[in-house]
Amino acid sequence: MSHTPRIALIALAVAAMTVGCQEKADGEKAATTAATAAQQKDPNAVPGLPSEKERVSYMVGMDLAKSLEPVKDEIDLDTMNRAMKATLAGEKPLLTEEQAQQVREAFTQKMQAQQVSKMMAQAKENETKGQAFLAENAKKPEVKTTPSGLQYQVLSEGQGPKPTAASTVRAHYKGMLLDGTEFDSSYQRGEPATFMLPQMVPGWQEGIPLMSVGSKYRFWIPSKLGYGEQGTPGGPIPPNATLVFEVELLDIAKSPSS
Repeated sequence: MSHTPRIALIALAVAAMTVGCQEKADGEKAATTAATAAQQKDPNAVPGLPSEKERVSYMVGMDLAKSLEPVKDEIDLDTMNRAMKATLAGEKPLLTEEQAQQVREAFTQKMQAQQVSKMMAQAKENETKGQAFLAENAKKPEVKTTPSGLQYQVLSEGQGPKPTAASTVRAHYKGMLLDGTEFDSSYQRGEPATFMLPQMVPGWQEGIPLMSVGSKYRFWIPSKLGYGEQGTPGGPIPPNATLVFEVELLDIAKSPSS
């Protein structure tokens, strides 16, 4: 009889644990059911963003963050959030409009100076690498170098006529950087391109007239005959880049008088 109270206590504990586990399971089931119901009620619901307002807010935050990517190391998020909350609440800002404009102009000048400095350093590096590459490339017996510095290799020779520097031509081509990065290709687009040579970079104006229709050449174009110190700002060609083109000359467009 002395063990009866202990047995009773154990039984009560087991019963309590069973009830607790059942309540937890019921709670999880209820949460799952609620989430499923919410999903059925709003097919656009996203975990963690159940309402449209929350989803729109998150989207705006994503877009804002992407726009701030170039200056992310120059801003303090807490301070920026303070300014946004104060402005949206109609509170008096810590900066006057005049002060904000002064800060804006100074910051813009700072970022522009950094960008110019970075571009100049990259241009110098690319120029040095390009000159070294072209010097070695010129030693290859299959590579020919013109007085301007343009280099080319005949991959296959055609039997058709040759264009002039004033011609409009149709060609397949691909353009690459020295590291093999492909920045443009008519092959990828699945159709040849038509070019007015007077509108092309000097390297093309000089190189394409060397080709007969039906030929395929590889060109190495020094930066001075390509896009120069500017490259293509915001585009794939960096400043002072030496360019590699493989060109297949397909046709010469007829002049309007012919």
